Order: sequence, then structure tokens, then C-alpha cells
Amino acid sequence: MLEFFGDRENILRICYHPFTIDIEVKDPAKIDLESLRHEGHQVALEDHWIQIIAKDNQALYQELDVAFHQRRKWTPKFIGQAILDTFSSVLMPLIPMLMAAAMFKTVLSVLGPQMLNILPEKDNLYTLFTFVGDAGFYFFPVVVGYTAAKKFHATPVLGMFMGAVLIHPTLIEIVEKGYSMTVYGIPMILQNYSGTILPALLSVWVLSYIERFFKKILPSSVEMVFAPFLTMVVMLPIALCLLGPLGQILGNGLCTIMLRLGNAGGVIAFLSIIALGALWQFIVIGGLHWLFISSIYMILAGTGHENIITCAIGASSFAVGGMCLGALLRLKNAEEKSLCVGYIIAQLIGAVTEPGVYGIGFRYKKPLIGLMAGGAVGAGYGAVVHLTAYNFLPVASFLTFLNYMGGSTFNFINGIAACLIGFMAAAVVTYIVGVE
Repeated sequence: MLEFFGDRENILRICYHPFTIDIEVKDPAKIDLESLRHEGHQVALEDHWIQIIAKDNQALYQELDVAFHQRRKWTPKFIGQAILDTFSSVLMPLIPMLMAAAMFKTVLSVLGPQMLNILPEKDNLYTLFTFVGDAGFYFFPVVVGYTAAKKFHATPVLGMFMGAVLIHPTLIEIVEKGYSMTVYGIPMILQNYSGTILPALLSVWVLSYIERFFKKILPSSVEMVFAPFLTMVVMLPIALCLLGPLGQILGNGLCTIMLRLGNAGGVIAFLSIIALGALWQFIVIGGLHWLFISSIYMILAGTGHENIITCAIGASSFAVGGMCLGALLRLKNAEEKSLCVGYIIAQLIGAVTEPGVYGIGFRYKKPLIGLMAGGAVGAGYGAVVHLTAYNFLPVASFLTFLNYMGGSTFNFINGIAACLIGFMAAAVVTYIVGVE
């Protein structure tokens, strides 16, 4: 089918969405639309993008994606696009689950003790909604294992198995109690992977190559039994001793660097806070945010206040809502607009930013510019007015305002202002850059 798109270099990238396959081309005039339609697909051409609704979107995408990447030159630009497209393909199918989990958290925020106090914390319904809402994020490695396996053409249930290994209760108990553990004699760096994305994504990426290797060399009569088993045997030390801890190692280094830069004061501290505001959502995606959050609690316990990390977190969180608002004003499809409204509510009330980041940011790419700009501008304002947190609620909703109580009234007002500035800046920039 690649021949229907003109010469083979005419294709720039292929993006998978739940209902469509979007293909960007250099020259739309070279596209043979009639031949594509004769294949039984619904095809629409808009500017440099071709939208295909196939009989089996997933199967067609996998075939096109393999053929496309086999012939591409791995330039820095192409690698950057491939990384973003991978995140989009892996995370977009998770949006329904994230929205459902976010709504449970939203209901709890409104009816719980924090607002209306209709549901006390000991109420059975409160307990039920709490663990249901948490489940959508706790089991991230399992569902990411599934979607990553789809993306990398591995066996989906094997990807889920890999994710399940990362959050098995025994492993979590070993981590929490600090027991020493080895895999085939290789020391394992202890880390809790619940709610993380990158460890499972990277592990399944490597798993896809190992599984294909064993399927290639094993006789068909024993392949079904031994290919999955041998794949997991090889993957255990790679996942538990290398790829999983890699995020922790990078995170520890990043956390130390940011704290040192922030404590340096002056221009260095100002730029560090801006950088953290711009990059915070990517830190969350990498599962590294808990390293920063643990540092916040340590600083608060020692000094009673913190003015480096918390200054950026609120602005960045509200920038997600602002990015979704900017996209809402630019999008024309009614269904996509309604999703944007849901993403905004999920952030402002439900304290959940993932639906907006994945559903708008990684899906359309350009809104990520608005997200980073809003986080940077809001955090920059906080740095200028020396915004200080006297306690810390690790939430992304309006309840984050409470973090800035305990000092002067102006500090509290500046905390609200920093978040709203981040929201509005992200909305404006996203509206300007568009969502094409």
C-alpha cells in the first residue's frame, strides 16, 4: 500500500489513533486516493494529512508501520518524531480508562471531606471510589505493557505479563522492606514501579526483539510453549536490573541537580524553576515525580517551607488545563471538544493531568509547546515573587492552592496567581500554535 502514496519517500510519518490512521505526506498530489478506496478503506485528504478508516485499523497500521520504519534513515529529527509517535500510540488507547478513573477522583473531591463533606472517609462508597480511582493509575505498567506490545508488534498478553511482573505484591514488599534481591546473581536496584510508564514501555520494546528472535529460531512444534518462556527468562534481568532502575538512576541525578541549582539563588535558581515548570509533566510521565515529591517532604520537615519545586508544580498542572482550553477553542469536531471539556474538569477538580497530556499533548504534538510555555511562565512568576509552600498536597487540582497557606496573605494570592497565569499562558500559546 505504500506505493499508493507516491514514491516511497513521500511519507513523513504514520500515526495511529483508536479510530483512524493519520499519514503525513510531503506532496499530496502524488496520492492515489482511488486505489486506496478500492482497497475498501474510507479515505480523507486534508492539507498534507491523509486520514484512513480501515476495516482493521490496528492490523493495517502495524503493516504500514513496519514497512515505513524499515526504510527510514534514523536522523535526529526522525528519532524525535518516532519517540513522540510511540508515546502517542501507547498512551492514546488508555484515555477511556484514565477518564473513568479521573471521574471517580473528581466525585470524591467534590463529595468528600475536602469540599462538601457529604461522604466521610470511613464511608463504604468513599472507600470504593478511592480504590477504583487509584486502580486506573496503579496498574499502569500492565496496561502500558499491552499497548506497547501492540505498538512494537509483540504478543499483547506477554506485554501485560511483563507489566504485571513489575508490580507483583512480592516485589513491592521486597522494595518497601528494603530486602536485598538478585536476579540470576545480578543485584537488583529496588524500586516500586506501580503507576509508572517508562519501565514497562522500555521493557516491552526490548521484549519484542527477544520474542521475535526465539520465534525465528525455535521449531514451530515447540514455539508456542518455549518462545514466551525463554523470552521472559531473558527479560527478567534486563527489566529488573537495567531498564527499570534506569529511570530511578536518572531521576536521582535529575533531582539532585535541580535542588542544587535552585538553592544556588539568583538567575540560576530562576532559570531552574522555569525549566522545572516547563518539564514537570514529562517528569511525571517518566514516573520520576515521586523523587521530587519525597524531596519536598524532606525539605518541609527540615525547614518548614519550600520554594523551588512546589513553585513549578502548580503552574505546570494548571498549564495542562490551559492547553486543553486552547485546543478546545481551535478544534471543530464536537466529540473532540467534549473530550477537551472532560480533560479540563479532570485537571481542575479531579487532580488528574494524564488524560489531557496524552489526549491533547501527545496526540496533536503542537499543544505540548503551549503546555511547556504555560508551565514556564507560571513558574517564572512564582520565582519572581518568591512563592513559598508551607505544606504540600500532591494534587494537581484547585486544592494545590492550599500548599501556599501558612505564610502571608500575599503569598497565598501569588500562589493562586501563578497557577492561573500558567493556565492562561498555556491556553493562549496552544491556541496560537494550533492542533494540526
